[in-house]
Amino acid sequence: MNYYEYTFTHTSAIEPGVVNDVLTAVLGEAGFESFAETPQGLVLAYIQEKEDDAGRLDRALGSFPLEGVSIRYTKTLIEARDWNEEWEKNYFHPVSIGRSCLIHASFHTVDNAVEYDYRIVIDPRMAFGTGNHETTHLMLVEALKLDVAGRAVLDMGCGTAVLAILAAMKGASPVVAVDIDEWACNNALENIRLNRVGGIDVIPGGADRIPPALMFDVVFANINRNILLRDMPRYVRCMKPGATLLMSGFYVRDLPFIEEECSRNALTVTASSDMNDWMVVKAAKLPIYK
Repeated sequence: MNYYEYTFTHTSAIEPGVVNDVLTAVLGEAGFESFAETPQGLVLAYIQEKEDDAGRLDRALGSFPLEGVSIRYTKTLIEARDWNEEWEKNYFHPVSIGRSCLIHASFHTVDNAVEYDYRIVIDPRMAFGTGNHETTHLMLVEALKLDVAGRAVLDMGCGTAVLAILAAMKGASPVVAVDIDEWACNNALENIRLNRVGGIDVIPGGADRIPPALMFDVVFANINRNILLRDMPRYVRCMKPGATLLMSGFYVRDLPFIEEECSRNALTVTASSDMNDWMVVKAAKLPIYK
């Protein structure tokens, strides 16, 4: 079938990564099926020719939830092609973290003779989390260091569920994956089935949907700065004393804001690292926190 490729640009005082996150969510509601971000920060979005509706798109952009954002777009008709091949060639490449973990799609050809501690199959569809982006890569590196066997893990903004799947492979139980976008939840379920892992509960919604009866040993939150700052108190409330919070989705320049909010919530930053201006922070909940 034929698709339209839309190229979106925007100008505002808000961080581009935050705008792109919201934009892809809005476009998903408007019928777009998949997304990619160029090295220049542009959003590429794809929709079937028969589903393309300029009125619906303009209405969606007209009610964009962030103020002061000017969005422009162009579109190109792309005739039927092998979309798996398109992803493979241009956007999603196998990602290895040493010999600890290999992440690849079902359409990739990989060398099965090479031994990895964990092999994860991710077909991303419209969801974020393949390891190609710096934030996911940073989160995976830190997650691989954690001993989560027999421990409760929460994956907030799970996207493809790659972190939840890794946690389950490492023996975590229970594992809860939460995402506000329905299409991400559906993709998470698909990837969980592809990897034949059990014990992962996928919940649509935001931080308000964290199961109140569960307390977690580890919380993953790879989202964006604004949501992390807003929802950090909710994360802390569901963490056991001494539990670990891993956060990414923000830039190096945002670290002071993250550290300040951690301090407000009785979290101690124990480690941080960066990659191409993106950051990951590891924080621990103080045992005396109530």
